Amino acid sequence: MYTAKFEINGQDLILETGRMAKQANGSVIVRFGGSEVIATACCSSEPKEGLDFVPVTVEYNEKYYAAGKIPGGFLKREARPKDKEILVSRLIDRPMRPLFYKAFGREIQVVPTCVSADKINPPDILGMIGAFASVMISDIPFNGPVAAVRVALVGSEYIINPTFSQIDESLLDIVVGATNDGICMVEGGGKEVTEEQMLAAIDTAENFLKDFLKFMQDFQDACGKEKLGFVEPTVVLENKEEMETYLYPLIEEACFVLGKFERLAALKVVKDAAVVKFADYLTDETKPLFSKLFNDIEKTILRKAVLSKNLRCDGRSSEKIRSITSEINVLAKAHGSALFTRGETQSLGIATLGSTLDEQILDDIDGDRRERFMLHYNFPPYSVGEVGRLATGRREIGHGHLAYRALEPVLPSKNDYPYTIRIVSEILESNGSSSQATICSGSLALLAAGVPIKSPVAGIAMGLIKEGDDFKVLSDILGEEDHMGDMDFKVAGTKKGITAFQMDIKISGISKEIMTIALNQAHEGRLYILDKMNSVISEPSDTIPENVPKTVSFNVSTDKIGMIIGPGGKNIKALSEKYNAKVNIEESGLLTIFASTSAEAEACESEIRGMVEDPEAGSIYSGKVTRLTDFGAFIEILPGKEGLCHISKIAKERVQKVSDALKEGQEVKVRLIEVDRMGRLNLSIVDADNPDWKPSTSSGNSRPPRSGNDRNNKRQ
Repeated sequence: MYTAKFEINGQDLILETGRMAKQANGSVIVRFGGSEVIATACCSSEPKEGLDFVPVTVEYNEKYYAAGKIPGGFLKREARPKDKEILVSRLIDRPMRPLFYKAFGREIQVVPTCVSADKINPPDILGMIGAFASVMISDIPFNGPVAAVRVALVGSEYIINPTFSQIDESLLDIVVGATNDGICMVEGGGKEVTEEQMLAAIDTAENFLKDFLKFMQDFQDACGKEKLGFVEPTVVLENKEEMETYLYPLIEEACFVLGKFERLAALKVVKDAAVVKFADYLTDETKPLFSKLFNDIEKTILRKAVLSKNLRCDGRSSEKIRSITSEINVLAKAHGSALFTRGETQSLGIATLGSTLDEQILDDIDGDRRERFMLHYNFPPYSVGEVGRLATGRREIGHGHLAYRALEPVLPSKNDYPYTIRIVSEILESNGSSSQATICSGSLALLAAGVPIKSPVAGIAMGLIKEGDDFKVLSDILGEEDHMGDMDFKVAGTKKGITAFQMDIKISGISKEIMTIALNQAHEGRLYILDKMNSVISEPSDTIPENVPKTVSFNVSTDKIGMIIGPGGKNIKALSEKYNAKVNIEESGLLTIFASTSAEAEACESEIRGMVEDPEAGSIYSGKVTRLTDFGAFIEILPGKEGLCHISKIAKERVQKVSDALKEGQEVKVRLIEVDRMGRLNLSIVDADNPDWKPSTSSGNSRPPRSGNDRNNKRQ
């Protein structure tokens, strides 16, 4: 067994190997505070032939027992991965995948498992560190080291590996991955932070990771296994120079045909003709090499055109953004809808408003909680002109989460806006950055639905072409530019600042100068897109669709909550049925009513207020006459609360018969004179012409006189 320690914020981060899961190619236990992760790495015994990618899968998972919990629901066993587990798996995969050797050819599986959670220290970073360490000390060939860290901006301080509570308080929360060559991944979000704050957080992470990478390398040197060997392919493409000479001018012409499908068709014509021309040199073994040569030539041409001519494959310059169109209310019955199109990327965003009963219940090791905002991203195969299975994969969850992070900071608080909000993005066309189009369509849909967001949000995807010291930052990249470029980073935010950020760097040596230029160029692009969106709608719509639930919110005393709910929920169920409404009460005393019409919501509110309100002497109420007697009228002033208006207090003039002045069911204004020691309410009619008039309290008894028998009984 071998153990290594690294101090962070006064606590030791501990790596241990050689005690658990010893049959895996590599296994590591990571501990920090009371959080622990076991991470393993395994590979298959034989390589697969003909692979042109690294067959690696990452399966981060969290066990309920880690937090001393039993899974909720009928199935008392961990089942399919939760969104959080998928998102952490993607965080682990992105910086690690490029460091495996494609020629190794064996399937690789990395499984970090959270087995202890103290609800103080987030286990996801421990999962990343454990995954990297397990691969590094294994016998799987790997071009490490690689490490990761989380940085949060709390107040004016940048904190390394913050706690959950610090993350909740933070203005900025990012995860940064790096190798010895520099930063390779950044992902996170902020509350409208500036580009300078983002760069400072990345600098903080980079400074920490320099030492931590050395710690990871020392750990590998101390206990790592000897790496397995593999054979580099020896197949050679014959007549390569002649093919290159033939292909270059033809590919160059096809590369700049306008239109995605037109460009792909032109390139296919060139490739098909070349396959026929060089058929004698192409075998099953050399065809993959020919395809690689074709792609390499295309990549060289496109990169050279950007650097030497500032010309992109669709004819744009490096900073130019594709044409943008926005429409709202494109769906008749949706609460809010928007169609956002940027070039050949199109997102249909739909906002739906629901009650608090529609909140998503989350049951995981971080604790039971409810989520009032949901964003779901769908990428059907027809969006790229293909056939395929309609499914929600890791990509859909990752893109949806990025858009969620971008929009969540601008939503109104629950106290100010009690609705549950769901956004769905249907990607109808795709050629570059559909996640950022989702942010734009989602922002427009929220405004169209009348949601009072703090500010509109837009997103843009940026790219980079770099050769030596020469480079160009590209705004609003296409799919081809993502594939052949050196960096893909997405920035979303308002006019004020950044709300979401994601960056993957494919090369080493990205300087602070390049990152600063890229962020500033993204800022200009974001403002341009926001101006286009604001020309369609910039403020929440005043016209709320009829099918949006009408809502009323107010606070009640916490000691009244039980009375409103009633035994077994009897009272609240009766209210819901009576007014066709949904009534929700939180522990804080915030009560929210959702109803089909405003009248139903207000009527339900009135009854609940009557249940919890204590009548005050001297106050004036609108009441209804419930029954007449010889000595006065009983009038209901609040739901379930009625008092007696004695005949002497009905009017200034003498009233002979109560029925001469009042009728059952009549609405009247009354003043509560007093609440007697038995809790009975004594009322008087308020004179419409003189509302300040008060009848003399000596003009009559407030209650009917007792009979002689009553008096005799009292004496007895």
